[in-house]
Amino acid sequence: MKIAVCISHVPDTTSKINFTDGDTKFDTNGVQFVINPNDEFGLTRAMWFKEKQGATVHVLNVGGPETEPTLRKALAIGADEAIRVNTAATDGFSVAKQLANIISEGGYDLVIAGRESIDYNGGMVPGMIAKLNGANFVNTCIGLEVEGYGVTAVREIDGGKETIKTSLPLVIGGQKGLVEESDLRIPNMRGIMQARSKPLHVKEPVDANTETKAVSFEKPAPKGAVKLVDNVNDLVNLLHNEAKVI
Repeated sequence: MKIAVCISHVPDTTSKINFTDGDTKFDTNGVQFVINPNDEFGLTRAMWFKEKQGATVHVLNVGGPETEPTLRKALAIGADEAIRVNTAATDGFSVAKQLANIISEGGYDLVIAGRESIDYNGGMVPGMIAKLNGANFVNTCIGLEVEGYGVTAVREIDGGKETIKTSLPLVIGGQKGLVEESDLRIPNMRGIMQARSKPLHVKEPVDANTETKAVSFEKPAPKGAVKLVDNVNDLVNLLHNEAKVI
């Protein structure tokens, strides 16, 4: 089985976020970038298939040279090869078009992507890849087993979960539950050294329309002043007469 894991290069959630050029561009200065958490769950599951079933695992990314440390981390975790499409990740459709082209050329059986990235939270790329490549698709996936060309997937739904039988080729939008946080892997020294010699291919992009663009950014409004009260009667009075929530 040949597996492609789509990797987004995203800011760590502890990073301080700022904007430049009149709030039209994200300021990357001092920002630590990591593997998108939903993608990391998918990569960990792919490593299970590699170790248990002998699968080949490639990681794919759309972005400039600045994303290569993130890809090298994925290689250190255990992926066999990395492919970077040399263009900025401008919007969901253009990213999906670039990834779908690489996936089509590579003949992958299973594509594991995170259901969304934690920077833009678009949640659209995995479904677009499946449509562009004519593959089956399971979103919000929290369980995955493959036997031959048959697949059993579990996905999260409102109020519960659903088990689905499908087949390869398949694209999934994975999330926490696909593996547990305790299963995530930290690259060891051996893996880091091996990653230096693993192939990292750079591909030029295909023509793809950019359907959306970010016009400007703004931070959430600062929190208002806090009132402290000494007793329940004062609290009830404020909630009733000032906040008007009771």
